[in-house]
Amino acid sequence: MIKVVFFGTPDIGLKSLDYLYNSEKIEVAAVVTQPDKPAGRGHKLQMSPIKKYAIEHNIPVFQPKSIRKEPNIQEALKKIVPDFFVTFAFGQILSQEVLDIPKYETINLHASLLPKYRGANPIQRAIINGDKETGICTMITELGLDCGDICKKLVIPIPDTMNCEELWNEISDKSPKMIEETLVSLKEGTLIPQKQCEDGVCMANKLTKEECLIDWSKSNNEIHNLVRGICRNPGAYFIHNGKIIKVIETSPVDGKGVQGEITAYSKEGVDIACSDGLVRLIKVKPEGKGEMLARDWYNGVKK
Repeated sequence: MIKVVFFGTPDIGLKSLDYLYNSEKIEVAAVVTQPDKPAGRGHKLQMSPIKKYAIEHNIPVFQPKSIRKEPNIQEALKKIVPDFFVTFAFGQILSQEVLDIPKYETINLHASLLPKYRGANPIQRAIINGDKETGICTMITELGLDCGDICKKLVIPIPDTMNCEELWNEISDKSPKMIEETLVSLKEGTLIPQKQCEDGVCMANKLTKEECLIDWSKSNNEIHNLVRGICRNPGAYFIHNGKIIKVIETSPVDGKGVQGEITAYSKEGVDIACSDGLVRLIKVKPEGKGEMLARDWYNGVKK
C-alpha cells in the first residue's frame, strides 16, 4: 500500500479523494484542508467539502491557517511517515520543510497543460481566452509556482458552449485515475518525470472585479467567452438602470447596433450590440433576484 496525505479544499478534489480512499493500492492516512470559513447569510462556519468527506470516513483532518508556519502540524504529518503528499486545489503554498516530509515526493494535480496557465485560475483563463483545449497534469511540487517536473498529461477539449462549471466537472472526473497511476508508477520507478519546457509559459492570475464587468466594445465571441469562463462564480455582469445584472448564459449572433444597447428581444433571448455583432443573453441573474431567462428579465424592466 502507498501511504498518502491528501491536501485539498473545494469539491473539485472530492472524486480524487474518494477514488484514492477506495483504491486497493492507496492508503489515505490523513487529509489537510483549509480552516472552516463563514458562509451564507448567517455567516455560520462551514467546513470544506474535503473535510466533510474525511469526517464521514473517519480520516484524520488537519486545518492549518498556514502550514508553513505551523510546526506542530508538520511534526504530526512526519509521524504518519507518508510515502507521498497529494495536493489538488489546496489553496496554500507549501514550504520546503513541508515538501521534505514524504518519503518520495509531493504530487500536485494542476488543471492545465503546463507550462501554460501556471497559477490560480487555469480553468477560467483557458475559456476566457477562447482556447479549444486544455488538460490536466500531475507534477512534482517545487517551491516555484507550478514549475515542477511533469509526470503525466491528459488533453481535454473545450467546445465553444462549455462553461467553467462544466470544465470543472470534466477535470474532476478525469483526475482520480491519473493521480493513482502517477503514485504507483513513481513508487515502482517506471515513470520518469520530465522537465517543463520554458517555451509558452503563461500565468493564470486571479480574476479581478474589473475583468468581470462586460466591455461591450469587445467582440461577441470575447464577451461570450468571458461569460462562460466565469459562469456564476464570480460571474460576468453589466449595469442596467443602476442594477447589477449577472450574465449566466449567452450566444454570439450576427447583427448590428449601438454598442451596449439592446437591439431586440424574443423568446430566444435579449440581444445587445457589441463591436462586431450581437451578444444574445439567454439566462441572467438580476441584482437581488434568482436566475431567470433573459426574456423574462427584460419583460419586467421594459414596462
